[in-house]
Amino acid sequence: MDLLFTIYPQMSRNWLLIIPYGLLMVIICFLLGKITGPYLDNLVGSGVPQVEAALLGENKMNWWQILWRKFVGGLLAICPGLMLGREGPCIQMGAMIGQGYAESAFKVDEDEARTLQEAGVAAGLSAAFSAPLAGAIFLVEEITFNFKPDKIISALIACFSADLVTVFFLGTKPCLYLPVKGYLPLTAYIYLPLIGIVLGLLAYVYQFCLLSLKPIFSKLTIIPAKYHSIIPFLLIIPVGIFNAKLLGGSHVLITTLFNQNLITNTHLGSISLLLMPLLLFLIRYVFSMLSYGSSVPGGIFMPILVLGTLLGVFFANSLIQCNLISSTYFPHIVIISMAAYFGAIEKAPFTAIILVTEMVGTVEQVLPMVITTFVAYYVLDLIGGRPIYEALRIQKGK
Repeated sequence: MDLLFTIYPQMSRNWLLIIPYGLLMVIICFLLGKITGPYLDNLVGSGVPQVEAALLGENKMNWWQILWRKFVGGLLAICPGLMLGREGPCIQMGAMIGQGYAESAFKVDEDEARTLQEAGVAAGLSAAFSAPLAGAIFLVEEITFNFKPDKIISALIACFSADLVTVFFLGTKPCLYLPVKGYLPLTAYIYLPLIGIVLGLLAYVYQFCLLSLKPIFSKLTIIPAKYHSIIPFLLIIPVGIFNAKLLGGSHVLITTLFNQNLITNTHLGSISLLLMPLLLFLIRYVFSMLSYGSSVPGGIFMPILVLGTLLGVFFANSLIQCNLISSTYFPHIVIISMAAYFGAIEKAPFTAIILVTEMVGTVEQVLPMVITTFVAYYVLDLIGGRPIYEALRIQKGK
């Protein structure tokens, strides 16, 4: 991804470079199609719905074929800048490693094999975010829907083992470290339910759009499904020329937004503090959908967190511009919105709260996150929203 921050500025200065870069995207699309084609149904998207189906006995996967193809295919999709996350693929790869141990390394019964797969799921999320507790909570809240002590202990051991490896290679800070200090004042709590209501409604819209992608792309019969990625690969080029930080997952965009480096414009003045987050939200929203719908390996975890961050920037700046809160509390509103939007879309509020808490590195924001996340969650529930991975699994089974 870092290479994109060099390539795109060069293209903005020399437009002729777009031609060879476009040809490179065509080649990557071809390679990606060849790698994913034989196992396309089990490789597209995050892989979490496929893992859920496997644990329910509705799907069978060749662990080695899925493991290496997901790894290479994910790199080919995400590194050129498709707006996808690595977290979903890490979860599926973790499950495949667990399945591989069950089938090839140990002689275990069916229940033990399932335990190894579930531990792999939790470890995958832990490794992706350096968030071991969130990995275990995600397993319970989104995958198994039950709390069995022996399975939770196995998952926690796998999570902490995965986290130790990431700490050894990447250091002690989480991969997305967002330092937010101090408590949100009680006078600001009155605005949290309103933010939660808006985020719950927007979460429903996100679910509706995501579940509409398969019917829309299935009508695109002129291009084989395994080569649908050519559409986002070519369309993201002008986005990258506009600003390469918009591409990919994107961890860089979130940390940049925390410093408001992308949302100030001297020509528009304070209006840019409200308009730019909405513009960036629209760009990320559309291209996240295009990327996810194009039959490539890649998840929605990080794209959802980025969208939640952009909405949080909009809410925070709105409150600051109206003199309702101090600018000191800008990052507080941002991370609260991030957790609430994610928790509503996934219908996994505890995972969202624990995940963002582990990112921030402090529990000071837990109470406002709980309030906003559960308001967003219940709004989504009232209007008929479903857990997104369960909905995707059911859709794939049709």
